[in-house]
Amino acid sequence: MSLRPMGLPPVPEQTVRVARAAFPQGSLAIRVRDRLGEVFTDEPFAEAFGVRGAPGLSPGMLSLVTVLQFAENLTDRQAAAMAIRAIDWKYALGLELTDTGFDHSVLPRFRARLVGNGMERVVFDRLLEYCVDAGLVAAGGKQRTDSTHVVSAVRDLNRLELAGESVRAALEALSVAAPDWLARAVDVPEFAHRYGPRVDSWKLPGSKVKRDQLSQVYGQDALRLCRAVWSPDAPAWLREIGAVDIMRQVLVQTYTVRTSSRGKEVVSKREADEDGVPPGHLRLASPYDTDARWSAKGDDLFWLGYKVHLTESCDNTPPEAEAEAEAEAEAEAEAEVEAEVRGRPKLITDVTTTLSTVPDVKATAPIQQQLADRGLPPAEHYLDSGYPSAELIETARSRGTVMVTPVLLDRSAQAKSHAGYDKSAFRIDWKARRVRCPQGNTSTGWHPVRQRERDAIVVEFAKTDCQACPVRPECTSARRGNRMLTLYPEHLHTVLAAARAEQKTKTWKDKYALRAGVEGTINRATRGRTIRVNTPSGGSMLKV
Repeated sequence: MSLRPMGLPPVPEQTVRVARAAFPQGSLAIRVRDRLGEVFTDEPFAEAFGVRGAPGLSPGMLSLVTVLQFAENLTDRQAAAMAIRAIDWKYALGLELTDTGFDHSVLPRFRARLVGNGMERVVFDRLLEYCVDAGLVAAGGKQRTDSTHVVSAVRDLNRLELAGESVRAALEALSVAAPDWLARAVDVPEFAHRYGPRVDSWKLPGSKVKRDQLSQVYGQDALRLCRAVWSPDAPAWLREIGAVDIMRQVLVQTYTVRTSSRGKEVVSKREADEDGVPPGHLRLASPYDTDARWSAKGDDLFWLGYKVHLTESCDNTPPEAEAEAEAEAEAEAEAEVEAEVRGRPKLITDVTTTLSTVPDVKATAPIQQQLADRGLPPAEHYLDSGYPSAELIETARSRGTVMVTPVLLDRSAQAKSHAGYDKSAFRIDWKARRVRCPQGNTSTGWHPVRQRERDAIVVEFAKTDCQACPVRPECTSARRGNRMLTLYPEHLHTVLAAARAEQKTKTWKDKYALRAGVEGTINRATRGRTIRVNTPSGGSMLKV
């Protein structure tokens, strides 16, 4: 299939007349075509299509269909049907009233092509460029960010079901790619009997003994199939089949292979306490969506999928406009400026998806970098307490962005008790590299270290001073008998201390109230068929 860049065709005159008569007040599809038609062009998609072969459908048109499909909560079949029977859709797509549309299978193939070529953000970026050119959003304003969970559109599988389904998926792939080799490598009737139906389509054994036996069978079958694929006489390309590699990973993560005292090979399920299991950010949860991960938030939310971070503008007034407004002397002119600001839309400026196990603080720098790359770095960035760190606050400030965010307070036992001596009670002499405690004792050790890939300073007080101290119970309960402090380097310590002091003021709290508005945006985005559910490319086990 080749691409002949044309973009959206002009709307036929007859389609215009009928659409205007049927929708005198307009509709979403008509307004999108009239105001945003230039966004949906073919040129940005050129690299994803060839230059030879039969011309394919316009990617600009298909991207518009995808946007309308999402906005109106339609399946692929419904969206294809709307392109045939809906007059306002025909207007938006520039089709004749007699046009027969396209097959619904075109839409998933188009999305897969975009993902495969890293073009899933093309329409979003072009729309944002249009908004920048129209003066609807600009650099230097206020923006706010928050995250929400995204559920992967696959069934929830326990470890036993995952082991069996990964073998079944690998067998299905091999039966298509190399049926003759598979017939020689395994007992096809036996495997077909065991892995014909999906593992979650029948009830697992009720007793633990039988479940353990079934788990061992799955492990033995996976090991047998892996050894057949990786044997010297097997075609090397079999190892590159995705489902086969997933089965191998599930085998390693779920089972151990030992040799018993009698010399017999034993395949058994991993036990967390004895054998260890992979950490959550590495552990596969589905053979059909290898990026989905189990994660938890608080005591009530536990999901399999991803996390999405939405950033939106919340004050799009350019700095020069603010200066002009402040310079206005007449109250009437100021009122007009304020009304204009209030009437400007709040626009999504960035969407970032991460694994569900990635903490919010790891997404802060990428989000701010993406905003800068689009020419939209905010002057003030409003975030919740999961996003900041002393390093990020300092880095953002050096680039002209003030992070308006509550930093985590001192979580030491002394700070939590509100009765002991926390870090703020100690006086630090950075030049002399000494710390003086509230009782006047001076530290005896100053040790620069690396902790969790960060520079830190460990300060130690003498045991003789601490053991003889009359307020020792209020300062430390360490068995070693002396107080130790872990500090950031001076410049970061200063940043963190200033942020903690500022967030206690009423002025800062009133200012930070602006961040709460992004929760309403997330609420709107998670209604109906929305960002809450993610369908993996090629996934066949839809969550119901």
